[in-house]
Amino acid sequence: MKSLLTSLFVVFTASTLAAQQPPNLDQPKITVTGEALVYAKPDKIILNFGIETRDTQLLTAKRKTADIWKKAAAALKESGVPDKDVQTDYLSIEPRYKNYNEMEGPIGYVTRNMFVVTLADPAKVEVLISQMLEVGVNHVNGVEFQTTQFKQHRESARELALKAAREKADKMAAALGCAIGKPVAINETYGGGSWYFSSWSGFGYGRSSGGMSQNVIQDQRGSGGENPESMALGKISIRAGVSVTFELKDSRSDSKKP
Repeated sequence: MKSLLTSLFVVFTASTLAAQQPPNLDQPKITVTGEALVYAKPDKIILNFGIETRDTQLLTAKRKTADIWKKAAAALKESGVPDKDVQTDYLSIEPRYKNYNEMEGPIGYVTRNMFVVTLADPAKVEVLISQMLEVGVNHVNGVEFQTTQFKQHRESARELALKAAREKADKMAAALGCAIGKPVAINETYGGGSWYFSSWSGFGYGRSSGGMSQNVIQDQRGSGGENPESMALGKISIRAGVSVTFELKDSRSDSKKP
């Protein structure tokens, strides 16, 4: 009985050690990258506007800002934008001095009213911007296009990137008379980014945006070097990239196996 237990212990120990063995470092490998773009229609557009007025009299400056805001609010209501989708973002009154080192006797005042409008239809963006500028709004601080299905589109892009990496590895290995085996390492090289190309770009007193922002409108090429003219206008492009390492096998030796 003791001999049987000893044998079982030896077999169990040997199996455990075998399972803990590191991968064969001498095994030939191939590392490839894969990239993919998925296009999504934006269904949430955030516009940041600003009203700025100046006058030597505080009350006059405040009245000018209030008058423009009333016109802007009326234009938004006429355009069918619900009240819940219009929010004041920032209010300020700033005295102006001839010499800011002394700050005595202000020579005038600057009033600012920043507000945010949320739209669901990207086709209304340029029309609404034009309306705001026509009623006296003098800052377009930013236009941000988003999709509420961002996570699903990002996962789709990642899956396509993995398939692209596999296809690339297959072709490269075949050209060398080899075949790929199982993947031994997978890394995401780029994921979650998105771009939307348009002629509008923000200016003025903009808010800083965090790293999780899906996309801030730009009038330039994205980091991947895409040409805006070749992209599907009106769509957000979501990019994913992966790096995959596969085992590399000799296809000729595999073909000789029974």
